[in-house]
Amino acid sequence: MTATATPNATPAHAERRFKYYWEDFAVGSVREFGQMPVSREAVLEFARQFDPQPFHLDDEAAEASLFGRLSASGWHTCAMTMRMMCDDYLLDSASLGSPGLDHLKWLKPVYPGDTLSVRLTILETRLMSKRPGVGLLRSQWEVLNQQRETVLTMDGWGMFRCRPSDLPANRQPATPAA
Repeated sequence: MTATATPNATPAHAERRFKYYWEDFAVGSVREFGQMPVSREAVLEFARQFDPQPFHLDDEAAEASLFGRLSASGWHTCAMTMRMMCDDYLLDSASLGSPGLDHLKWLKPVYPGDTLSVRLTILETRLMSKRPGVGLLRSQWEVLNQQRETVLTMDGWGMFRCRPSDLPANRQPATPAA
C-alpha cells in the first residue's frame, strides 16, 4: 500500500511552536554553551572519513608536523561546533538555515582530550525585505578549549522565522547578556 498526500494537509512543521524566534536574539547579547569532549577515536574516525591528512591520522606524522601531536581536523571542529549549536538552541528555534559564513579562522589546534564550548554573540539583526516573516541574524561564534583559549572563530548569518502574531513574546531571552 502506498501513502498518498492529502491535498489540503498542512505540513507538521507549519504548526510547530518554537522556543526561540528571530525576535528572541538581541543585538549585543552573548550566550555561552556546550561541553564537547574531543576523543582520539572521534578525531581518527572523522579524519579517515573526511580529512585524511597524515597529522590527523598518524601519531608519527603529527609529531613531525606543526601541530606536534595528533590534532582534530578544523572541519571536525566546525562539525562539533554545529552539534553544540543544535543541542543548545537551533533545534528549539524557528531556524530556516543559513545563507553562509563571512569569516572562519582556526586559531589553535584542537587535540584529543580537549573539551570545547561555544560563545555566541549576536552582531546584527534585520528583517528580510523579500521574505515576509523571516529575519536574519549575523552572529559571531568563538569556540573555546578547556583553558578558555579561542581555537576557532566564525562569523555568519542565520535565517529565522518571526514569531507568529498569536504567540506572546518569549519571557526569557534566547541570548541573555553575559
